[in-house]
Amino acid sequence: MVNRVTTARSTVAMRRWGPPAIVTLAVMAALTALTAGATARQARPKAPTEATAPRDAGEPIMAIVSIKTQQVTIYDADGWILRAPVSTGTTGRETPAGVFAILEKNKDHRSSLYDDAEMPNMQRITWNGIALHGGPLPGYAASHGCVRMPFGFAEKLFDMTRIGMRVIVSPDDAEPVGFSHPALFVPSPEAIAAAPTRAETLAREAAEAAWTAGEAKKAAATAAREAAALKVSLRKLEGLKTRADAGLAYADKALAAAKTDEAKARAEDLKQKAAAKAAELTNQINTARNDAQSPGAAAARDAAKAAEARKADSAKAASEAKLALEPVSIYISRATQKLYVRRPTHKPAPDGGGIVFDATIEVPVTIRNPESPIGTHVFTAVARNGASLRWTAVTIDNGDNAKAALDRITIPQEVLDRIAPTALPRSSIVISDEPLSSETNYRTEFVAVLSTEPQGGFVTRRPTVDVRVASDDFQGGDGFGFFNFPRDPAPQTGNTRRRGGQYYRPMQPGWW
Repeated sequence: MVNRVTTARSTVAMRRWGPPAIVTLAVMAALTALTAGATARQARPKAPTEATAPRDAGEPIMAIVSIKTQQVTIYDADGWILRAPVSTGTTGRETPAGVFAILEKNKDHRSSLYDDAEMPNMQRITWNGIALHGGPLPGYAASHGCVRMPFGFAEKLFDMTRIGMRVIVSPDDAEPVGFSHPALFVPSPEAIAAAPTRAETLAREAAEAAWTAGEAKKAAATAAREAAALKVSLRKLEGLKTRADAGLAYADKALAAAKTDEAKARAEDLKQKAAAKAAELTNQINTARNDAQSPGAAAARDAAKAAEARKADSAKAASEAKLALEPVSIYISRATQKLYVRRPTHKPAPDGGGIVFDATIEVPVTIRNPESPIGTHVFTAVARNGASLRWTAVTIDNGDNAKAALDRITIPQEVLDRIAPTALPRSSIVISDEPLSSETNYRTEFVAVLSTEPQGGFVTRRPTVDVRVASDDFQGGDGFGFFNFPRDPAPQTGNTRRRGGQYYRPMQPGWW
């Protein structure tokens, strides 16, 4: 009955509207059918959900955040172990894409920028306030630049990670793939086996050299005090001698003026006593002068200088040997044509928050065709592979592919000689068109932001202020010194996009 009524109504409509209406209805019907078919074929991708790999998880090596799909994936040496949806920065406050590492962890952090907002299980990746933390997830980008994760997931991840773990924020989906290349570190099993004993021996020698230098410094200080006392005594003796000479001259005059035998006798006695006193003081002065001119103080001073030099050399060698027990990270920038090395010292930062990273190696590097983009690639040694290392590669920015990028780099041999023999799992090489961000400093690994992607959540935050940064220029007692990095490295050729916050500057006494 319903079909007959519908057909009748359609027939009446066709008679009323005429042939053009019939054609229009047919076209509309066809378009509706096509749209329905396309929707069925191109269904929306499923929203990311939390997932755990169906195997035992190893220690996390890296986290990759995809801004495109609003998802974070955690990887160990054998692949992904955890996945979860995230909420990154909204328009105008976008989460910066780039290469980061965990700098600080705080389970109960609160924001000092946004109304004391709770940021539970916070894991900082820039000192000016970008972090991973638990937070509400509306299903789309909604933060002020941080990466919000489900509360339970953030808590679980917090308990698994450590300072220095690599965090990659990619504009699109990215994942590590197995990779090999002759330019990657090839460790020496013998050097690795000997490294702990060598570090222990050099640490002991450094401690002994420090003690010796301390004793030599004390001896030099004692000798300097004695020399100063001798000078004071000499000046006093010279004063007394002047008075004795005056007394002798007076006795000579008295003797010459004496008229009686008794007066002559008294004058003669006075002269003899004055002459004896002057002679005694002359002997004392000669002795004091000889003592003051003896090489004792100068020798002690020279010995102290030599001991201090041995102490510095020993401390440097011990520091290098201890760092050889840590994973090493290299950053190669096409923008600055430099190679930077970072290794964790595990020493707390002196101004609070995070640890100090050794930054004593920074050298020019040769890049073939430096005018051509090279992309941004992260190569990570994820595990031992017999006597060698097993590597993965992650690419997050357009340019050469990972192999072509490494083919263009020539790492200085002296750098390889210092770090390759003891290279360990979790070591990495990052190649990028970008300079190091201004957020890279003495208590970060590396911070590099893609200048070709929006950075609103990064550039709108107050930048960190200048500090002195670890260097070979001065070796402190803990094996690293300080210097100021250049403020404005040469900009990337052909890239005119504003680089908010990109320039490599040292950093701050506080954070937000």
